[in-house]
Amino acid sequence: MLLKSRIKYIQSLAHKKSRQEAGEFAVEGPKLMEEFLHAGPSQINVIYALEPWVEANKSLLKKIPQDQVQVISEQDLERISSLQTPNQVLGLVRKPANQTAPQLIEKPVLVLDTIQDPGNLGTMIRTADWFGLEHIVCSHGCADCFNPKVVQSTMGSILRVRISYTDLEPWIRTLGQVPVFATTLEGRNLFSMKPIEAGLILIGNESRGLDPALASLATEQVTIPRKGSAESLNAAVAAGIVLAVLCGE
Repeated sequence: MLLKSRIKYIQSLAHKKSRQEAGEFAVEGPKLMEEFLHAGPSQINVIYALEPWVEANKSLLKKIPQDQVQVISEQDLERISSLQTPNQVLGLVRKPANQTAPQLIEKPVLVLDTIQDPGNLGTMIRTADWFGLEHIVCSHGCADCFNPKVVQSTMGSILRVRISYTDLEPWIRTLGQVPVFATTLEGRNLFSMKPIEAGLILIGNESRGLDPALASLATEQVTIPRKGSAESLNAAVAAGIVLAVLCGE
């Protein structure tokens, strides 16, 4: 049975300040936990799981010290879970060391300006992983990538995509002659473009779009042409379409 103090601590990791102070975040559910055991077992601090899950994953759990695996009851799992329906296992994982924005752009990099919805950010991380992007750079106004909803939405892609937070405008200015593609409502038809080898792909806030100061740094403004009457596209959907064109085959 988990101590009340331990339950309170795990619950506190739902908040950004607590995650920053503790240097760890929660990962929930069999799919995500298996991803971390396969690709990042050294990052796992402890796993809390129901006995059937532990029994079914004995081979995989050999990747970490056995004292890092604790069998708990369904009641305790409900207490520490942030999901409406707790799902068999929860792990506490070390946050990676501070990741700085890249200074050499040799591949496409997704740049996000004030993406505040955790689900959108998680979906963008997962989509970037699908198209082979290795790095996402976020403004400080973006949601925290270790927010439980973000982690859940990435479906394990957070393991493979490096995510940095920085002041975007001064960072972009330091990069020199790097192609910058800004998604706006008034730009070149995206579907007339070919895949790029390197450059920054800027996506703006869900309701306000891209900061004008950032848009002004673009070497090319691009738009997804509209045929229907919808006022706008969901930011994560827009990012997926842009990446499919600029980073697809």
